[in-house]
Amino acid sequence: MTRPVSLRWAGDQAGALDLLDQTLLPSRIEWIHCTDVDQVVEAIKSLRVRGAPAIGIAGGYGLVLAAAEAARDGLTPEAARAHLLARAETLACARPTAVNLRWAVERCLAVLSGLAADLPASMLGATLLAEARTIHQEDGRLCAAIGRHGAAVLPAGDILTHCNTGALATGGDGTALAVITTAWDQGRRFRVFADETRPLFQGARLTAWELVQRGIPVTVLVDAAAGHLLKTGRIAACIVGADRITASGDTANKIGTYSLAVLAAAHGVPFFVAAPSSTFDLSIDSGDEIPIEQRSAAEVLWPLGVAAAPDGAEAYNPAFDVTPARLIRGIITEHGMIEPVTRERIAELLGRGRVG
Repeated sequence: MTRPVSLRWAGDQAGALDLLDQTLLPSRIEWIHCTDVDQVVEAIKSLRVRGAPAIGIAGGYGLVLAAAEAARDGLTPEAARAHLLARAETLACARPTAVNLRWAVERCLAVLSGLAADLPASMLGATLLAEARTIHQEDGRLCAAIGRHGAAVLPAGDILTHCNTGALATGGDGTALAVITTAWDQGRRFRVFADETRPLFQGARLTAWELVQRGIPVTVLVDAAAGHLLKTGRIAACIVGADRITASGDTANKIGTYSLAVLAAAHGVPFFVAAPSSTFDLSIDSGDEIPIEQRSAAEVLWPLGVAAAPDGAEAYNPAFDVTPARLIRGIITEHGMIEPVTRERIAELLGRGRVG
């Protein structure tokens, strides 16, 4: 079966960004046609597009739309660049925890630095589109490399995962889910257990949907059942993605990941993280320095539009938590696996910069 696609660019530098609206899955498949930056920002903030690599790609294409805005408004070359800088910051701040978004936006901006100052907005847009497409294509290759490296180290047996780390979250087959699908394509057989991932059910709505599309057996469980499942001895490994990884290996991922890592350690089950090198933020050392996005109380109090608490109740809704490096068996990247997860090993592997 073909893998899902989360985003695609239509046309040239005056074209548009099409995003699969993930808030409607699995019951409806609808695309959002984005022709300006505000639409992209809204889609990122509302999780219509989500997953650290995917929102980075969307941010890159968002800058192409910013250049198109400048061209439509007839801005001078100087004003067009100022417009791009302002819109770039708006895009980069759409979600604060995932580092790929700012990384991709800043990478796209960097390609403009060597261009003549008098180039019109349309030509800036063409350059930005080429870079955004390159990031998109590179992510597909990175996902494939992560899948190969991960499948080689994933123990035989059933797998437990959290949130969504597949094609919907990336520009390729995914990160953690690419490890799973690669192992399956190599002929290994197992069952995937997917935490439903409260409060927005990305595991139940998205990961399970992707696995069903691929013909891989999947069982959805409430997040609170993970400890009991691990105690049964059925799970051979846990594997998750990441939104930001520090120089020491502390890893931010969807809320509930830290709890799962603690439970895995308590039951002697290896806990893996899969992420591209762009998810590492070597400018910070500790997970305590990672900004944690706080989201709307309505997501907790009214999940999927259904009242789950009485009027007057308040909600605590951090979108992410941080798993310390000591709980992670290995971090699977496009360059190979970082094991043990130490500052020195991270610097060694990322410094090598070689895709296996």
